[in-house]
Amino acid sequence: MTTLVLGAGVIGVTTAYYLARTGQKVIVVERQPGPALETSFANGGQISACHTEPWATPATLPKVIKWLGRDDAPLKFRLKADPALWSWCLKFLVNCTENRANTNIERMLRIALYSRDSLAELRRETGIEYDQLSKGILHVYRDERELKVAERRAKAMNELGLARHALDVAACVALEPALGRAANGNHLCGGLYTPGDESGDAHAFTTALASLATELGVEFQYDCPISRLIIRNGQFTGIETPKGIFEAKACVVALGSYSPLLLKPHGIHLPVYPAKGYSVTLAVENLKEAPSVSLIQDELKLVYSRLGNRLRIAGTAEIAGYDDQIDEKRAGYILRAALELFPDCANPETAEFWAGLRPKTPDSVPVLGPTKIENLFLNTGHGTLGWTMACGSGKVLADLISGKQPAIDLKGLKI
Repeated sequence: MTTLVLGAGVIGVTTAYYLARTGQKVIVVERQPGPALETSFANGGQISACHTEPWATPATLPKVIKWLGRDDAPLKFRLKADPALWSWCLKFLVNCTENRANTNIERMLRIALYSRDSLAELRRETGIEYDQLSKGILHVYRDERELKVAERRAKAMNELGLARHALDVAACVALEPALGRAANGNHLCGGLYTPGDESGDAHAFTTALASLATELGVEFQYDCPISRLIIRNGQFTGIETPKGIFEAKACVVALGSYSPLLLKPHGIHLPVYPAKGYSVTLAVENLKEAPSVSLIQDELKLVYSRLGNRLRIAGTAEIAGYDDQIDEKRAGYILRAALELFPDCANPETAEFWAGLRPKTPDSVPVLGPTKIENLFLNTGHGTLGWTMACGSGKVLADLISGKQPAIDLKGLKI
């Protein structure tokens, strides 16, 4: 019998690939005409175990209040009469305590580190290419108070196995010379460097991995929206689509923000809500003025990734439902911030804007594993870290479905 994977983003395709390596017959069902055309298309491009601090922390609430009404707010709530949104917000508030934040960091970091190692192993085994750079990730700060708070979080992550180092301004510039202008303009007070993290094009990776999966026998059904799940006597048996019914022995739901909509009719209330994020991609014209080390401007919640001769800048979050349209003001804010930091690296006329929906849980922890419906599994809720956590999450699901014990503890990662 067949295993179905619903969704051909980076999460779905990695799941299908690892399932195929166990010898299973796999069919991937995707509504788009190809892989990685939604959330995985133009994301921030970082494999960032260092970014596993949850959104819900004690420090978040005063910032959200300060950001109210600002078009350039890193985190913006567009409140509406949506019960799912209000339920999500209440659960978010519950997680804004120090104890909860520390617990959630450990859970996120557990899957992120496993996934980072799994990606490196996959790259060694296959030679897959995706504009990958293994130069680490540098968090940069312009506010001493923010840096001190971040250093405390970094210390906790170090104790959990993630190597992070505090750098002064001179060390930041030595690591990434393109930051020299920011340092001279007093826009930099220090940073935190994570040497084991990396960057790469998630869309290119997913497309290449889909080809490798096809070679292993995986079948991709594109242009195939899913109408409903077919459940009989508490057991998954198939899906209904415009192309007909696909029957299977097991199914992995990897539909990102759309996962709850498919599951709700069956009594599975998944705590996932879409968080719209933006990216800007620039064609690099002055190589010396563009960063080659992947960066995170922590106060602005912006990430920078060098993808070949392109510079990808991504960030901000809008809790606004399923609206994926580009807000020109918010996209323009990202471009202005990038050109303020690296004014001579690219012509702004080359800017390509994108927006996508990240599947966010209130505690920022993904949801992996079985459901109350027999043979129905979840691999969703990764938020802004889908690319970071993809390979590890895919391996976990492949192990569970093939009857193997996953290599990591899944405590706190299940529904």
